[in-house]
Amino acid sequence: MAALKRMPPRSEPAATNRFVSRIPEGDTERSFDPPFRKILIANRGEIALRVILACKELGIQTVAVYSEADRDALHVRFADQDICIGPAPSAKSYLNIPQVIAAAEVTGAEAIHPGYGFLSENPHFVDVCQACGIVFIGPNSEIIRMMGNKAQAKATMKAAGVPLLPGSDGVVDTVEDALAWGEKIGYPVIVKASAGGGGRGMRIVNGPDEMSDMYNTARTEARAAFTDDTVYMEKYLLEPRHIEVQILGDLFGNIITLGERECSIQRRHQKLIEESPSPALGPELRQRIWAMGLRAARAVGYFNAGTIEFLLDARGEFFFMEMNTRVQVEHPVTEMVSGVDIVKEQIRIAAGQKLEYTQEDIALRGHAIECRINAEDPFRCTPSPGRITALNFPGGPGIRMDTAMHQDAVIPPYYDSLVAKLIAHGRDRTEALARMRRALDTLVVEGIKTSAPLHRLIMDHPDFISGNFSTHWLEVYLAALEKERAEVH
Repeated sequence: MAALKRMPPRSEPAATNRFVSRIPEGDTERSFDPPFRKILIANRGEIALRVILACKELGIQTVAVYSEADRDALHVRFADQDICIGPAPSAKSYLNIPQVIAAAEVTGAEAIHPGYGFLSENPHFVDVCQACGIVFIGPNSEIIRMMGNKAQAKATMKAAGVPLLPGSDGVVDTVEDALAWGEKIGYPVIVKASAGGGGRGMRIVNGPDEMSDMYNTARTEARAAFTDDTVYMEKYLLEPRHIEVQILGDLFGNIITLGERECSIQRRHQKLIEESPSPALGPELRQRIWAMGLRAARAVGYFNAGTIEFLLDARGEFFFMEMNTRVQVEHPVTEMVSGVDIVKEQIRIAAGQKLEYTQEDIALRGHAIECRINAEDPFRCTPSPGRITALNFPGGPGIRMDTAMHQDAVIPPYYDSLVAKLIAHGRDRTEALARMRRALDTLVVEGIKTSAPLHRLIMDHPDFISGNFSTHWLEVYLAALEKERAEVH
């Protein structure tokens, strides 16, 4: 991993932003050591623990919030303070804004790190933090609103000259409008929730005879998931790859990229394996997609950590899909190849400090692969909560494991099934693959089922080894495995 030199402070004037008030007027060079005295982590599981570890390195005290189901969780054990914010259902605990804010106020936390999921992309929560004098570690609510509404985000990117898939001009209000757009765009098309994410509120339409059912189903799903049933439409690519560009920006207008990630191995629009760099990009295409990621971020005045997501087709053309205004689950692969601690940079940026790196400082080294270890049946994709009865973490050169699992931990049924992220880094993709195979072979989790056996099969598949896959590859592979299992029995 390359050692990245730190640059002396630069003298650009401070950008206009409500958090810049942390920097006294006329003192833009002031540094904060540590950036904050105390941070509350409004999350759980491995990402809560990841933020706590970053805070420990920065000399910052931490507050863990937890539901009654997470009373014995590791993030509670390792935080400096902890406070219960409600019963197990997330709506009554981790999504309960008054309880989270009250926990911050009663413990004297200056800032809140939201992690990913839960309140991390909730602009109302950001506004409440501001009103209470608490720093939200992320972008402001205007940016989150703009990029969280997919139709508005597309309009913003179009104005900035970022390539888009052919699609509707904003929301599609009726089935009749949807049919008209389907003819104009050309089938297949996809109906997508304007406020969507995580694969919800999305339906593929192969022809006009399917439109009414798929359109209404997407709206119903969107209303249930996001309390917003508006949808838009765009061209559906048959064999795309999912490429995302990691962005860091500060409050002074400095924006850099830490490279791209390949996220095409996914099931039901949920990522399962990520890697950096992408095996699909050559030098020229890589530079073009980085440049567009930076253009997208600059178009909205982005600051803190964020990700610009693109779909890449077989011809090498790429199209903006969405922007995630938070740290990503898969950020460790970028950290491994760039040498930049993204979570610590998030905290420093929120405190009003300048980026410690220029684009010229970023030298990517080697290759990293991440496997999301989920508590689920690896082939039926059904949840597998329960108590962990035996546990062994892999180690050795190039291996990192981000997890909140421990011996006798109880994996509750109320939350996302992700229990660990296993990351392998090597000099090149071949070595990273070999190290991941070794790590998966020595990972032991008993008492619950996990996705690890499926990951191990994928690591040996010729398509994955050659880098020849798309976002649909895993679903085809799982169907083939199910057929084989049925024939055996």
